[in-house]
Amino acid sequence: MNLANMSDKAILSELGNRLQRERLNRNMTQSELAVKSGVSVRALQYLETGRSCTLASMIKILRAMGSLASLDAFFPESGPSPVQLARLKGRERERASGIGEKRGKKK
Repeated sequence: MNLANMSDKAILSELGNRLQRERLNRNMTQSELAVKSGVSVRALQYLETGRSCTLASMIKILRAMGSLASLDAFFPESGPSPVQLARLKGRERERASGIGEKRGKKK
């Protein structure tokens, strides 16, 4: 799936289809998954049909399906770049410098 060439609506639809297939592969009804995850059946239906939902609902559903670890593939944890490591010299970065914002502003 080439996400860069897809509209937001198409991506939501694809994610909904994948969630529905996974639910069916686990032989779960929408009602069963809704109860197990603590979200409404309507929220699950919206998600499976490609409508937007809250991130909290998605997390609850993934947790109920035992698929929460799939979020690591979705947005993997990234460490500092080698250049940042050299600059930090062992210190972990705690905040952004804000330099990028200042460069774009006119005085």
